[in-house]
Amino acid sequence: MNHLVKIENLQKRYGQKVALKNVNLEIQEGEIVGLLGPNGSGKSTLIKVLMGLLPDYNGQITINNVSTGELGNQYIAYLPDKSHIPIWFTVKEAVNFFKDFYPDFNVERAYGMLESMEIPTNKRIKHLSRGMQEKVGLALTMSRRAKLYILDEPIGAVDPASRDFIVETILKNYGKESAILFSSHNISDIESILDRAIFLKKGEIILNDEVSIIRQQNEKSLDELFREVFKNVR
Repeated sequence: MNHLVKIENLQKRYGQKVALKNVNLEIQEGEIVGLLGPNGSGKSTLIKVLMGLLPDYNGQITINNVSTGELGNQYIAYLPDKSHIPIWFTVKEAVNFFKDFYPDFNVERAYGMLESMEIPTNKRIKHLSRGMQEKVGLALTMSRRAKLYILDEPIGAVDPASRDFIVETILKNYGKESAILFSSHNISDIESILDRAIFLKKGEIILNDEVSIIRQQNEKSLDELFREVFKNVR
């Protein structure tokens, strides 16, 4: 596998507060990586830096061998933790918006996913439940042919019965030449699909390894280890 994302000596401050400290990380093509940590650990800051939304940092970041300062976001498909689709759009209008905005957007794939999720395309986003809105966002994001998919809490409002279906949808709709960075608090729901896990604590990476090795070395599940490591973090 070739490395797709490379982060070297990343530092980010908000005034006197250190948000990210000495972050070094590589993500390989085909990997599904869990970015895990409690609130305030630096996950959102790291995602924003990768997205080019926080340009004021120290260190070097490349995606597909191109500096993030030069590439814009054409290699990245981002699903934020809160819906970013105008709520007055119908689902069909949202599909057309993505088609016009992203050259790598596959309309046929989007409608296929929406149909499998039983999402009515004539309804306005604001009239959908929060869980259905998350499904629309996921379908639109995964219909791009991006190199890196950043999924921030994609199943946070989805009922437990739908989570396996959502995870399966994600697995079916990303290419092995791409990678997924998956941020979630529902670790038990995504643990089975993660190749590697990163624990972020107070802006520092305290664990970065293959999930199978983490389980073997600690003799417990990733979810159990997460609860143990962060049980006193507030």
